Amino acid sequence: MYGDDDRAGLPALPGSTQSPANRETSRPDRNYTTFPDRYQGGHHPDSAPDVTRLDTLPLGTERSDAYLILEVELRGGTSPHTLITLGNRGGKIQTAPFWPPLSDQVLGLKKGDVVAVAGQIGTWRDRKQLQVTSIDRIAPDKVDWRDLMPSIGEVTPWWALLDDWRREVRGPRLRLTLALFYDDPSFRSRFEECPASLSGHHAELGGLLKHTCEVAAIGRRIAEVCGADTDLVLAGILLHDVGKIESYRWNGCFEMTTAGSLLGHIVLGAFMLERKLERENPPPCSNQERLILQHLILSHHGKLEFGAPVLPMTLEAEVIHYADNASAKSRSMADALNTPANFPEAGNVSSRGIWELDRRRIYRGASDWGVEPIGGNTKRPPGTGAW
Repeated sequence: MYGDDDRAGLPALPGSTQSPANRETSRPDRNYTTFPDRYQGGHHPDSAPDVTRLDTLPLGTERSDAYLILEVELRGGTSPHTLITLGNRGGKIQTAPFWPPLSDQVLGLKKGDVVAVAGQIGTWRDRKQLQVTSIDRIAPDKVDWRDLMPSIGEVTPWWALLDDWRREVRGPRLRLTLALFYDDPSFRSRFEECPASLSGHHAELGGLLKHTCEVAAIGRRIAEVCGADTDLVLAGILLHDVGKIESYRWNGCFEMTTAGSLLGHIVLGAFMLERKLERENPPPCSNQERLILQHLILSHHGKLEFGAPVLPMTLEAEVIHYADNASAKSRSMADALNTPANFPEAGNVSSRGIWELDRRRIYRGASDWGVEPIGGNTKRPPGTGAW
């Protein structure tokens, strides 16, 4: 299928001694579930930015920074006041209430404005807040937007991982179809900046690239276990969320575009694939293969009530749906466990249900299970999260 008898001319994988025609797609020479920190020349994306997280600042800390206004909430009633949610690369934090007459100083401020804010970290009902002493609007052209938004950091190692996987695809027609997107510099530029969601999992610059790599790592392994077509699973994963670059905008706050609101990223992704193929004469894949790829995009949310226009009808579609969900839910869980505000007074059980996790409460207790200290320091086993 997809012309898998032709693999000549593709670059060899790192460390491989096999000829391209003899390598198995589903058994790569390299362990690709090991993520980009193993790639020489690249920094681990999660540790690249040197950023102080706002939710880790001690009470009483004085702050003077530029922020993006994420939300302005006007509350009425007998005690009218204004709350503002501020954000930058270090996360987000809500201000203490602006009561009259101090609320006059924030009149006219709106979502998307850039402001210079000075204040002190305080708390209310076990949640950190910024008690603002001054707030002034800044001209948008005076700031670097990347300093005001969460980011995965350096994208090069993520691209190295994704492109290595892409070179493994045996079918020339499938490779050429993927190349319509991933060999396009304009697409790559937008894809590496786009968030994977607006406020949930991977809601950060580069989040879509990171999420796609996570889904691919998970999906490829599931495909091996259940006998699915590993190349087709990878292709479907690389295409499943491409519509998000037309659904979202990120030059300021993460927001939905008009097209994203009216059609959604799933339908937009299917349209993008159709347009790419229609521009080619002849198209790189057959009509049947086009339908198969469109089905993988359209069914990846798994259920009609979750936004999927159709339900998964193939083994590969089923694998992609569950791999996508696994990346989203596990990232949301990891982020929630690493958010101090969820655990007031250093408890191990969250004080509330987490919206991104179906309002479940979460537990962060752990044990070293008898693992011997390394170099005199007891370390948590790899992949088991924070203590």
